[in-house]
Amino acid sequence: MNSHRRPARSARAVAAVHRATRALDRPVTTATLRERLGAITDATAGHDLDAPADLYGTGVVADLEQRVAGLLGTPDAAFFPSGTMAQQAALRSWAQRGAGRAVGVHALAHTQVHESDTLSRLADLQPVPVTTAPRPTSAADVTGAAEPFGTLVLELPLRDAGFVLPTWDELVEVTAAARDRGARVHLDGARLWECTPHLGHPLHEIAALADTVYVSFYKSLRGLSGAALAGPRDVVEQARVWRHRYGGNVFQQFPVALTALHGLEHELPRLPGYVAHARVVADALTRGLAAAGVTGAAVNPAVPHTHQFQVWLPHPAARLEEAATRQAEETGTALFTGSWREPGLPPGTSSTEVTVGADALAWSAADVQAALAEFLEVLGTTPVP
Repeated sequence: MNSHRRPARSARAVAAVHRATRALDRPVTTATLRERLGAITDATAGHDLDAPADLYGTGVVADLEQRVAGLLGTPDAAFFPSGTMAQQAALRSWAQRGAGRAVGVHALAHTQVHESDTLSRLADLQPVPVTTAPRPTSAADVTGAAEPFGTLVLELPLRDAGFVLPTWDELVEVTAAARDRGARVHLDGARLWECTPHLGHPLHEIAALADTVYVSFYKSLRGLSGAALAGPRDVVEQARVWRHRYGGNVFQQFPVALTALHGLEHELPRLPGYVAHARVVADALTRGLAAAGVTGAAVNPAVPHTHQFQVWLPHPAARLEEAATRQAEETGTALFTGSWREPGLPPGTSSTEVTVGADALAWSAADVQAALAEFLEVLGTTPVP
């Protein structure tokens, strides 16, 4: 099931964002090779560059694992080249420990939408959708699931529903419901780092509700790549065996580890501020769309749960993509810097994701509304493809 797969942006669209004088967000996907190499150099600050380089997980990679375990309050953590591999290793490990092959998942979860059916085709696991609703999995979903499962996967936040999160009480209830069914709980926490403001609890308390947790280093933390799996020492050690079987025990990964540590040091403390400003940006977009009389538009969720949210507009994706690119090229302002996609329903409606990071902090509500008015003006002269 890959109907929600996001299209790659054209070279022209990427170049337009990169050259824009002002951008609400500059995704790392728009950075040049020189800029990414510069990020690695910046990440070496504070490290002993005369120390031995890593070798199959030693050195800075081991330092990164310890740092993650400390932040999440778990006995151990293992570095993985990708989150897809990390989650397979975790779920296969739980299956071997008696949880069985059936895995409870949300139908909109990353494992179901963006991983080419890897759980069933490669990991020999059986996904059991517990809900298709565009909201987080609830305790009622778990209790009412018709089929048994031994591990429940909870994606925090649920990206394809709009980066949405449960409340803290709802999260406690859904994990308790899984325990009542005798199931283990695994958190797909690719973006767990920015969940603390909405949930009102620190990372280690969120992680304590689960048996294992996966986190990403290249999304919110803007590292080069990589992920970590955190949990009990024996389970993580077993997952390391699966990492080796999957070809993930890479010879050297110091550039990735350095940028991940840099992200934990510099980006992680800033995330609560990004979340707070995302609410300002979202409100400005909502007000601007209403003032322009755009029907069928929506900001989802209206009050963002994290520093990311969706914007829906009643136009084909190709037309919106062209208008966003033209605005950046012609005015030097890039408001919507992500790809647009058409999910199919409602017909003729497309969505994009908005990320509020360091660049967006310089944008006031008035700046956002002015850029939106400019975008809508460009959109009005952009032909339907």
